[in-house]
Formats: sequence, structure tokens, C-alpha cells
Amino acid sequence: MVCLGVIAGAHGVRGAVRVESFAANPADLAAYGALSDESGERRFALTLAGSARGQLIAHIEGVAERNAAEALKGTRLYVERAALPAPAAEEYYHSDLLGLRCESRDGMRFGTVTALYNFGAGDVIEVEREGGVRVLLPFTRAAVPLVDVSGGRLVVEPPPELDESPHVDAARGEER
Repeated sequence: MVCLGVIAGAHGVRGAVRVESFAANPADLAAYGALSDESGERRFALTLAGSARGQLIAHIEGVAERNAAEALKGTRLYVERAALPAPAAEEYYHSDLLGLRCESRDGMRFGTVTALYNFGAGDVIEVEREGGVRVLLPFTRAAVPLVDVSGGRLVVEPPPELDESPHVDAARGEER
């Protein structure tokens, strides 16, 4: 499942909620039908009512008063990956990149993608290295020259100061 947004809190007294949308076009959040919570047990049918301060205002079927809306604060909203359109060339869903192994051009293991961020200057990937050490790499063609989602890997070119620790040969599991 892919997280498309999070309920940020109640809006007004009639059960509307404020929603932070993670979709490229925020209003697309409601275009995929009913969303679910992370467990998939609760379903949320959203009807968009507008936007305010960068968040969507929505009504959720079955939620008619403020306390019920406020109780949903922090609920992440998910959709099945299959419901999303295929990404364009050189575009990726964050959920498709999480868990991919990272290796150097010569096949030496560098780590595993654990998160993606954008702090305003472009996308950054977080890679967990052996021993649990996490490093951040810019998600640029220079630092990540190959993204092979179907092969389950990224080829990375880390800066020299990060490349000093041992690599593990991905094919043999041996340290080099």
C-alpha cells in the first residue's frame, strides 16, 4: 500500500477534516476511491470540500461531528499500489524505492534505502549501511546513476568520505 496523505485534524464543527495530501496534485487524493488506514481495516470515503492553508478540507462518510473528526487526527491514508497510475520515465513512487539495496557500480553492497526526504533543495535518500549507520545521499543522477526498481537495486556513487567503510560483495556476501 502507498500512503497518500494524513488527517491533520478537524475543521469546523460538522465533522470535516483537514488532510495533508502527499499526491503530486493534492486533490488527486480523492480520485482513487475509498482510502484505508495502515492496517487496511478502516475505510475512508472522502469528499473534498475545498482547501485552506495548504491542506485539503474533506468530509468523510460516517463522520458528522467534530469529536469524531478530531479522533482521526494522525491517521495515515493509504491506497493499494495497483490503483495508482504507472509513473512516467525517470519518476518513482517513494514506496517503490524503500527497501531497495544500494550498491556501487562494481556490485559492492553499500546499504538499503530506508527513507526519502525533501528538505527544500531536492530529494534525498536515506541509506542504512552495515551496522545500522544511516547516511543521506542526494537523489540525483550523479549520486544515483541507476535506478532498477524491477531488479530491486540502486547503483550509488557516494562522496569519497562515505566510501571509506568496507563494502560487502552483494553476490558473495563477502567484505572487501
